Amino acid sequence: MITPDYVRMMTGYSTEMNRRIYAAAALMTDEQRKQDRGLFWKSLHGTLNHLVWGDMQWMSRFTNSEKPPVGGKQSDSLFDDFAALRCAREAMDARLTIWAGAVDDAWLASDQRWHSGAAGRDMTAPRQMLMVHFFNHQTHHRGQAHAALTAFGHDPGDTDLFLIIGGP
Repeated sequence: MITPDYVRMMTGYSTEMNRRIYAAAALMTDEQRKQDRGLFWKSLHGTLNHLVWGDMQWMSRFTNSEKPPVGGKQSDSLFDDFAALRCAREAMDARLTIWAGAVDDAWLASDQRWHSGAAGRDMTAPRQMLMVHFFNHQTHHRGQAHAALTAFGHDPGDTDLFLIIGGP
């Protein structure tokens, strides 16, 4: 069962991994970050944009807050400037940490209703399952970012959850 502690643990993991990914990405040129590397969102920059966009989109659903200013198909171009993208990532991680601290069992036990632009219809799903999707989506695309960074010779470090959260 997905618990509030799971949400907080995964938020902490995501925040730390984002810090590592962005620190490594900052060592690259803008041209390198924006180079098509064959990732789903083509470039490292596009992938990092999509991750911020995805978190914005789900938070708009979970907290009834403002949606991202662009649709999913444009999510790779949310921010052109890396410094602005990094600031948005840091702000989103801070927001997620506050939100995760307020998640409780009752909220997790209920269903989430939203309109999916990707599916083109209204959706309803258990929030516990959506938490798994939310964090899995982040991990999936951060894995692509990690591979792109490694290909450029920049090592963001270990990605194992037990080493990040429970380790030294």
